[in-house]
Amino acid sequence: MSQKLILASTSPYRRELLNRLGLPFEVANPQTDETPLPAESPEALSLRLSEAKARAVADTYPDALIIGSDQVATVDGKIYGKPGNHERAVEQLHQLSGKTVNFFTGLCLFNGRTGHADVRGIPTLVTFRELSRSEIENYLRREPAYNCAGSAKSEGLGIALLSSMRGDDPNALVGLPLIALCDMLRHQGVAVL
Repeated sequence: MSQKLILASTSPYRRELLNRLGLPFEVANPQTDETPLPAESPEALSLRLSEAKARAVADTYPDALIIGSDQVATVDGKIYGKPGNHERAVEQLHQLSGKTVNFFTGLCLFNGRTGHADVRGIPTLVTFRELSRSEIENYLRREPAYNCAGSAKSEGLGIALLSSMRGDDPNALVGLPLIALCDMLRHQGVAVL
């Protein structure tokens, strides 16, 4: 691989997913303002932020391939971000109980050498079971998913909160769509295999 690969993210989940490809990479903090623009759709927000994160570290790594990713969870146009604490996580899970959530993951591969940005959106529809208050409390005691949009980790015990998942890439729900990323890397001449 002639260009460095940079993951513009501080997410341990994204780092763990990218490690699966066995490619050498570095991690950089993108320091990006994630405030939605007025009337910006959740999908547009995710796409814009994934590219903004990649471009945010391009000055530091001008010759690299930079990966940016962002995920937005929505139901009926309302955005559900990372709850940050127990009370908000309980509230989120109560609101998501029995509902189907669109976890829309934006992915960008920015080539610092050419200035080309390949940006894609990968939706995953997740239906939560009807959850009791005690199930929510028991879950969060065992797996405090306070840094996860939607307050549940599908790759962990959070799978017990769900009744179904529909999407093209199970990794997208965790935060880094590896199927799309492998395709993007191949288009940039990076041999994953």
